[in-house]
Amino acid sequence: MKENEKIKFIQDEVLTAAEAGELLGVTRQRLSALVTSGKLKPVKKVGTVSLFLRDHVEAQKKELEAGRKKYRPYDE
Repeated sequence: MKENEKIKFIQDEVLTAAEAGELLGVTRQRLSALVTSGKLKPVKKVGTVSLFLRDHVEAQKKELEAGRKKYRPYDE
């Protein structure tokens, strides 16, 4: 894999915690709870910085949306 391909992959497929939270539509606290419970796993954690794969976050988003639809039908 060439360097420019790696850079493009990282820019497109790797999300910071803030980006993951925004994509999921959750607060930092809720994102932290998802990580603590094991429902969302960072691919790399350095100190307080966590990085997530877009595919994992989008899969979690589908799961959260299904739960919201099931348990909060009045939101629609």
